[in-house]
Amino acid sequence: MPPRQATDITAAEIKAVQKTEPPAVDQQLKVVDMGKYNLGVGVIHRGPTKGVGPVQGVAHDKTAETYVILSGSGTLVTGGTIIDPKPTSPDSEGYKVLNGPSVNGTVKDGYHRKVGPGDVIIIPPGVFHGWTEITDHVDYLSVRPDPDRVLPAGYVNPVIKK
Repeated sequence: MPPRQATDITAAEIKAVQKTEPPAVDQQLKVVDMGKYNLGVGVIHRGPTKGVGPVQGVAHDKTAETYVILSGSGTLVTGGTIIDPKPTSPDSEGYKVLNGPSVNGTVKDGYHRKVGPGDVIIIPPGVFHGWTEITDHVDYLSVRPDPDRVLPAGYVNPVIKK
């Protein structure tokens, strides 16, 4: 059954999670059982990228992501061919809480575009995504529909759990 109540994630909750020490790169805020699927919402921080070289990134086997850029800017690279993909460990937080099964690697022939506050990017399952040319930071929300229910329904980030 889908929920009968809306789920809120307040600006104060997002800020509280972003202020954890040491700063986390990718944190799930909440995962909601929507009936036919789960829906996760995370907040992600990327610091400056170093130097020039192959773009590192990830592709999630079962979950899509929609990015809503909150602050900062950089070049987001999507698509292309993942070189030497390595599966994430089933014991990792990324697998259990954030995105389910995924692969990491570098990309060949990805699509590069500059993004900044207010931009929205929709990334289907299996599509590589990684960052380059971040001079200061980029912070964004990631909305993660999960039709295969690989994310833990009912999860609430411990920083905001009441």
